[in-house]
Amino acid sequence: MAAVRALWGSTHPGPTLVVSALALALGIAVGLEPWRLALLTLAVFAGQVSIGLSNDAIDAPRDRAVGRTDKPIARGDVSERLAWASAIGAVAVALALSGALGFGMLAAHAVFLASAWAYNAGLKATASSIVPFLVSFGIFPSLATLSLPDPRIAAGWGWVAGAALGAAVHLTNVLPDLEDDRRMGVRGLPHRLGARASAVLAAAGIVVGAVAVLVGSSGGALADVSAVSWVFFAAVVVVAVATGVLALVRPPTRALFRLVMVAALLLAAQLVATGGAVAA
Repeated sequence: MAAVRALWGSTHPGPTLVVSALALALGIAVGLEPWRLALLTLAVFAGQVSIGLSNDAIDAPRDRAVGRTDKPIARGDVSERLAWASAIGAVAVALALSGALGFGMLAAHAVFLASAWAYNAGLKATASSIVPFLVSFGIFPSLATLSLPDPRIAAGWGWVAGAALGAAVHLTNVLPDLEDDRRMGVRGLPHRLGARASAVLAAAGIVVGAVAVLVGSSGGALADVSAVSWVFFAAVVVVAVATGVLALVRPPTRALFRLVMVAALLLAAQLVATGGAVAA
């Protein structure tokens, strides 16, 4: 049980559960029948487990060097070998479940996972560190639409909203670790931009995502937007403003990343309120 707890702690549980919840919400929004909804959610969950485990397994030597006591693999609570075996097993499960939903879903999820693993494997230390987040989150709404009996790519505005949210997630996730990363030679885009600029850009990304959903789902006819959609849009903007203000008045902390995760859930609720327009 101790090894299981350590493995779960290495999956980045918060983001793993949030992204899985996003998949569930998108599946509900596009009207997936229960068995398809369950497969989509489980496939995304397994994929996120693989991403988190591979990230911490790759980073274990670096985490030990900088004394990251919050990382179970770096602490020695679970071996790197077991973490790798679990990560590979999880990605196999994710792809198998995706395949059961159709070739399109399998191909899209494979691209999503390959992009995320590429980030873990080295892109995180380059100026292109944001690219995997743009790719993976941009394609993310299509995981739900490609799971339909009549599969289709998500509407263009869904890609924009996903990519904008992905950018915000990346720009805030690394902020508390900037100094440790620099000491170990990791210089991704947020390291080059600096903490405040990264956080302000993340806040802007959140707003872009909300605007894309609001305008895209209504075809530009804002008068036709439901009151519920306006409420969720306003909530996302409030979270974005709070993120920007905190970035300007305080040193970067995990609070910024948590705010972005809240924004992600609110964006998902906003998408659900559009009545499946992302599949149109």
